[in-house]
Amino acid sequence: MQPKLKMRLGDLLVHENVITEAQLQDALNRQKTNGRKLGQSLVEMGIVSEQKLLTFLAQQLNVPLIDLTQIRLDPDVVKKIPEVQARRFRALAIREEEKHILVGMSDPADLVAFDALSNVLPKPIKLAVVREAQLLQAFDNQYRRTDEIESFAQELASEYQDSQNFDFMQAATGEEDTAVARLLQSIFEDAVQMKASDIHIEPEKDVLRIRQRVDGVLQENVIRQANIASALVLRLKLMSGLDISEKRLPQDGRTQVTVKGHTVDVRLSTMPIQGGESVVMRLLDQSAGLLTLEQTGMPQHMVDRYRILLQRPHGMILVTGPTGSGKSTTLYASLAEMNKANVKIITVEDPVEYRLPRINQVQINDKIGLRFSNVLRTALRQDPDVIMVGEMRDTETVEIGMRGALTGHLVLSTLHTNDAISSAVRLLDMGAPGYLVASSLRAIIAQRLIRRNCEQCATDYQPLPEERFWLSNIDPMAAQMQFKQGQGCDACNLTGYRGRVGVFELLEMTESMMEALKNSDNNRFTNEAEKAPNYRPLAHMALEYAAQGITSVGEVLRLVETVADVQSVKSAPAIQAPAEAALHAPAPETSSNPEGQASQSGPNWGLE
Repeated sequence: MQPKLKMRLGDLLVHENVITEAQLQDALNRQKTNGRKLGQSLVEMGIVSEQKLLTFLAQQLNVPLIDLTQIRLDPDVVKKIPEVQARRFRALAIREEEKHILVGMSDPADLVAFDALSNVLPKPIKLAVVREAQLLQAFDNQYRRTDEIESFAQELASEYQDSQNFDFMQAATGEEDTAVARLLQSIFEDAVQMKASDIHIEPEKDVLRIRQRVDGVLQENVIRQANIASALVLRLKLMSGLDISEKRLPQDGRTQVTVKGHTVDVRLSTMPIQGGESVVMRLLDQSAGLLTLEQTGMPQHMVDRYRILLQRPHGMILVTGPTGSGKSTTLYASLAEMNKANVKIITVEDPVEYRLPRINQVQINDKIGLRFSNVLRTALRQDPDVIMVGEMRDTETVEIGMRGALTGHLVLSTLHTNDAISSAVRLLDMGAPGYLVASSLRAIIAQRLIRRNCEQCATDYQPLPEERFWLSNIDPMAAQMQFKQGQGCDACNLTGYRGRVGVFELLEMTESMMEALKNSDNNRFTNEAEKAPNYRPLAHMALEYAAQGITSVGEVLRLVETVADVQSVKSAPAIQAPAEAALHAPAPETSSNPEGQASQSGPNWGLE
């Protein structure tokens, strides 16, 4: 039965001295303007905390208050309430028992919602109180578009029995309300809902694999209908303006899709493989806006130093790291800082990721000879104050950029190197004269992205002896530090991690470092850089985050393995390789794929 309050919520809160009559009136007045429920208004105004309000409701209605982070949800039970009703009524089917179904609600006193849900569910309802934020997160995690995608894949497969039926495909790809269009839209919506950065479409002989990169890690899903791969690829090529008749050579393109009112830029790359054409799409949510320097995760003391560097009228600043380390995000945040009416900014990019007002952005096109080096020469004649070069790819581009930095321009660019110290050495290895590097280079930022512990399931973690050994090589005080690690829950898709944060090191050139570069003395430069008073390697910042509970020991050791920026770690005896020591985090659940290999937990489209 539906529990009932003895009186209206507001009056009951006043009667029990939880709030005052004046506070109730203020909340009611606000409720008239924003249309929200009274409880939401009280929480938004700070009159009562959400936890206190929910505890009060649970006591008055004699129903349990449930923490969803402590519960492993059954997807089959959850989906007994359709997604539309679940989101509308803020209700989640938590557990099915013999005589009833336990349903969590943010407002269990909502009679309209209770009656509507009673008509949907096959058993009587037993209510519980759940925080609204936890409900919304559970909706995103549980109501994946797996059934919808499987249905569209089956529909497309039945329409497109012959993968060579080109006439059918030309007709299908010209309309928006076709199976292939609906299937792709569902794939994009699922990826955006999971905050995926990339979508991989990989055809094989018997299956079509669709993988999403979430927080830097691929999650695999499988579609049995392998023959629809060519339909998906053809549709994507048409959307991106690529040559649909060319299947033997790689192609790059760009398109836009709209997902839940958000415009998402899609950078697309095709490549011929054994099973057909592989497609990888990078998703860029333009509506999310650019991050500020603080939002990248850069600590405030480093932001302050970096802002001073950005105010200098000339010189070169490099942002370094491997692919996917957030270099472009940092550069765009830097450009946003300097983007003013009195500053002329020109960028040379491949590709242009975000379109920025007032900034002159040039897209590289090697096919017509529009390369970094010749565009950079022209850019220097356009009277710029700031030039951003997407990447220092060759000696010619490096030298032109450095000469621009010497002639009154601030030049920003990237390099694919492991750390800040090796970046300067890399410039010398590329053939740039030492005197030119020393005269133009002002600072180098190296960065990585590491995964955040899931706040919902992170618990205290005691490192193993071999992990303590490696951590002590980063900082001798590591033995006294306390750490946390995610155990895996519904909120983080059983991975123990949710989201990523940047770790940075900033190396500013000193006289002694510039002298070493001028003489092309790599060893002396390295020694001088390591002694710089404000220089802290990446691993130190990662360890600091681990000590704060932001990330795990495993992520720190993974960073040390890839960067190897602590000399004692480099020369430490191999008690256990860092990668092995980092693998003590709880492994995600696995499911069998058609080849019998383990794949990361996730929906398996079309397998059942």
